[in-house]
Amino acid sequence: MTQPIEFFYDFRSPYSYMAYTQMLGMDVDIALRPMKVLKVMELVGNVPTTLTCAVKGRYARIDLARWAQRYGVPLNPSDMRANDGEACSRAVLTAKSPSDAATITLALYRAIWSEGKTLATRDDVLAVIAGAGIDVGPIADRIDAPEVVAQLEANTAEAAERGVFGSPTIFVGEAMFFGNDRLDFVREELARLEEAA
Repeated sequence: MTQPIEFFYDFRSPYSYMAYTQMLGMDVDIALRPMKVLKVMELVGNVPTTLTCAVKGRYARIDLARWAQRYGVPLNPSDMRANDGEACSRAVLTAKSPSDAATITLALYRAIWSEGKTLATRDDVLAVIAGAGIDVGPIADRIDAPEVVAQLEANTAEAAERGVFGSPTIFVGEAMFFGNDRLDFVREELARLEEAA
């Protein structure tokens, strides 16, 4: 039986990209919940220490390369600060189906973290989506729509209310798991629920 999980993420998070590449191979229905991670951190009193602490930032780059090698994921990051992560998230929220949302998410993550592409504008974002074979006309029409902006804000507020403090955060039911290095615990929780069903 395919089980549902929720994936709260931000395109500025390379560890979310790492987690997502692995979740795609799991027998789960992924409810994609893009959010604004810096706003979540502000709401819960967390700080982005890999950005504010140079020593931790240098270590994180080495650590990320280790994870990429373990997962077999090419790593060629663009300038994280130059990317419009909110436009990427809003593009996902405009998808006409969960399948399109998944395709958009993977394409944008690959562009930013594996292909070294800077997605600084909505046109940059739309070009990547078009390259993934998705019709960008409807997305272009809605990416800046007030209801899409409001949905991203609502996801962000909900994440903070549910105890999220960073990206990626995965929920299996009410059980919360933070980080790509917690996927084994996610698998164990999914197995536990399946056994109990």
